[in-house]
Amino acid sequence: MTIDPTTTTFQDTGDDTEQVLVTKEGLKKLQDELIELKGPRRKQVAERLKEAISYGDLSENSEYEEAKNEQAFIEGRILELEQKIKNAKIIAGNDTAKKTVQLGSEVTIQEKGSKEKESFTIVGSTEADPFEKKISNESPVGKALIGTEKGDIIKVKAPNGETEYEVLNVQ
Repeated sequence: MTIDPTTTTFQDTGDDTEQVLVTKEGLKKLQDELIELKGPRRKQVAERLKEAISYGDLSENSEYEEAKNEQAFIEGRILELEQKIKNAKIIAGNDTAKKTVQLGSEVTIQEKGSKEKESFTIVGSTEADPFEKKISNESPVGKALIGTEKGDIIKVKAPNGETEYEVLNVQ
């Protein structure tokens, strides 16, 4: 899958690998987590396994089972992170399109009939975190905002009905 930066559309290239869209900061977080898991966390789990094995009978050893489950989780997460990092595509704002909402844009919107304004950054799904005011380009609001400009009105379909928002600012 490739992205046409002039239109922010996705095209299927027939590749089985899916690009992971992230900001530079998001990629750094993935790399830091991978380093932590491959180093200190693996060693901690190995020590827990070694200690649990020393207790004897593994068939009724809950510490052993717990450590094996944690080891499996960590190894799975390592594989997932390695794949995401391998397929990472850094999203960066295009200078010619600063007025248009795209991946990496910081957007301020206001629901019609409300005085409350909301600001957030549009990011790839891997990096989305509503608590950090980062929404996915695949979310209903994110999809509706891509390609819009300041002053545009968008309609977002949600389970509780349709909501209109005005785009107040794009950075």
